[in-house]
Amino acid sequence: MGEKPVFDEMWGQDETLREPYQGFHDWFAEEDISRLRAKQREAEEIFRLTGITFNVYGRAEAEERLIPFDIIPRIISGHEWTKLSRGIEQRVRAINAFLHDIYHNREIVKAGRLPEEMISGNEAYLPQMIGVQPPGGVYTHIVGIDLVRTGPGEFFVLEDNARTPSGVSYMLENRETMLQMFPELFSRNRVRPVQNYPIDLRRSLAACAPNMTTDKPVVAVLTPGIYNSAYYEHAFLADQMGVELVEGHDLRVIDGRVAMRTTRGYTPVDVLYRRVDDEFLDPLNFNPDSALGIPGIMDVYRAGGITIANAPGTGISDDKAIYSYMPDIVEFYTGERPLLQNVPTWRCSEPDDLAYVLDNLPDLVVKEVHGSGGYGMLIGPTASKKEIAAFRDKLKARPGNYIAQPTLSLSTVPIFARSGLSPRHVDLRPFVLVSPEGVKITPGGLTRVALKKGSLVVNSSQGGGTKDTWVLEE
Repeated sequence: MGEKPVFDEMWGQDETLREPYQGFHDWFAEEDISRLRAKQREAEEIFRLTGITFNVYGRAEAEERLIPFDIIPRIISGHEWTKLSRGIEQRVRAINAFLHDIYHNREIVKAGRLPEEMISGNEAYLPQMIGVQPPGGVYTHIVGIDLVRTGPGEFFVLEDNARTPSGVSYMLENRETMLQMFPELFSRNRVRPVQNYPIDLRRSLAACAPNMTTDKPVVAVLTPGIYNSAYYEHAFLADQMGVELVEGHDLRVIDGRVAMRTTRGYTPVDVLYRRVDDEFLDPLNFNPDSALGIPGIMDVYRAGGITIANAPGTGISDDKAIYSYMPDIVEFYTGERPLLQNVPTWRCSEPDDLAYVLDNLPDLVVKEVHGSGGYGMLIGPTASKKEIAAFRDKLKARPGNYIAQPTLSLSTVPIFARSGLSPRHVDLRPFVLVSPEGVKITPGGLTRVALKKGSLVVNSSQGGGTKDTWVLEE
């Protein structure tokens, strides 16, 4: 892809202020820097008081941390968003069709567009889902599509999050905080609202209730508990939707339904928005040692007695090896060219790709097929010779465990630094709701920002922060 200048979303590539930032720029020019510094501290205090934290595991202290928040918004024009939305919807519809196909007729394998071993040999593929028809035909009720930008009209999909995508609470709290601190900014810029997400989420989940639901659907959020890194979000969403937050021990199978314990006895649940991984969902069908799930829930699910969102077995669609086939998948199920491009990807399981990757490690990003959170990856251009040599050995030992990609020139957005505005690299996770009524994309999403100068790693677990994401009215 070659080296090219970094695209700054405020200043373009030639230091000319881009149109979406005009209103913000005029406001910022009138502002007193010391007032803004006080506002940045105030924002941090709001987040601390609200308790917006996440846990960092794999460290001795497993401490709770605040995700740093930056007060400079990331601004996307209405026109850009319309174009992006079309690409996101196309991709999400294709993912849903792909999941239905691989658990039913496997037409994509028969057509020779995807090797059989990519499915049957995949640890995220659940044989228990073969032949199961989820209520409303929806597998991926909530999706987070990670996007990066490299130029004025160039967006690439970095990965698809179709299991239990997190981060929507930060999107909502970021907006709430900005509205509270800078109401005048919103009166000068026509920013599309995101606050309807919890209502939209509840409506979308209720629309996916099983056929046997006769009354208003009962929705609940299943959390692994307070020690989970995203527990704050589970509690926040249940509260905002006005539904119960439950743990596995609050639920049991009674008369062929999954019911939750209440002060008035057990009440059947129609839709369970689960934030528990497949493996721990049902000790009778998956991991027998799981204390987080509900024994027998999969049997109720297969019989059409409950909706589980997202459906079990969706993880295969966001596997990083499957990702490399996504352009084919989109074309196969929609009959259209993909509107959103993938990042070029080398599958290390293939000998020619592996040879190329081993020869070019210092220039590439190498990721584990099932990795997440920025762990277990190599960023060639910033790695030491020792780290590259160690990774070379890992690749040779388990090539099928890795994919590699070029180092993209990620766009930058200004942050509020000590010296004033300073560019930092960002990505974007828009949130998508899918139901039989259609696909709904919240305007904006979660912008994650690498706060270290020059860093490309935006993950909160690796020191990244977040910003409010504005989509302007067209």
